[in-house]
Amino acid sequence: MRPHRTVVAVLLVLLAVVAPPAAAGPPTDQLRGHVEQILKVLDDPALRSEARERERRAAIRRVADEIFDFGEISRRSLGRYWQERSPAERQEFTLLFTDLLERSYISKIEGYSGERITFVGEALDGEQATVRTKIVSKQGIETPVDYRVLQQGGRWRAYDVNIEGVSLVANYRSQFNSMIQRQTYAGLVKALRAKQDEGRAPERRAGEAAPAAAPPVRPRQSP
Repeated sequence: MRPHRTVVAVLLVLLAVVAPPAAAGPPTDQLRGHVEQILKVLDDPALRSEARERERRAAIRRVADEIFDFGEISRRSLGRYWQERSPAERQEFTLLFTDLLERSYISKIEGYSGERITFVGEALDGEQATVRTKIVSKQGIETPVDYRVLQQGGRWRAYDVNIEGVSLVANYRSQFNSMIQRQTYAGLVKALRAKQDEGRAPERRAGEAAPAAAPPVRPRQSP
């Protein structure tokens, strides 16, 4: 289950040097604020040492939880198979998939190399919005990145990201559907558990305690 290159682009966009947009509303303002929080963590000399790795990564995870609605991403990525799952199965899938996304996120942002991001506009539609951005590489190559966000209690969080016309959610949904058809839903869960164990192994070898289970995640229904 290799992440598509969209995952790499999604993660890089949150690491870039932020250029102020010509006109911004709450969705753009909140996304830009979270980007600045991540840059602050990465630039903190006290958190760069190997001894502070766990603390640094925990801080990054906290910001990631503010940017992404992992419950909604999980529900949409599982697609039609979500309705067939029990509440306990939905919770387990969300926790496993969130762990996979967060570990991918952290591994990418720790390889930050000075990409730049420009916020180019936003489109509001009730409780939904699209924040349009562009990643600009050191070579000047531009990559359009659109964040699709939902409002929840005054907060805007992303439920999908579109990179050059490719949806992060649609990409994972295709992978998950294919795996379920080949191996059943149980096979997909087994693969996600293996990914989780694989990701935790280096932490445990370093003497790091296994992270506590996250609280239940309750994805909202589609608007």
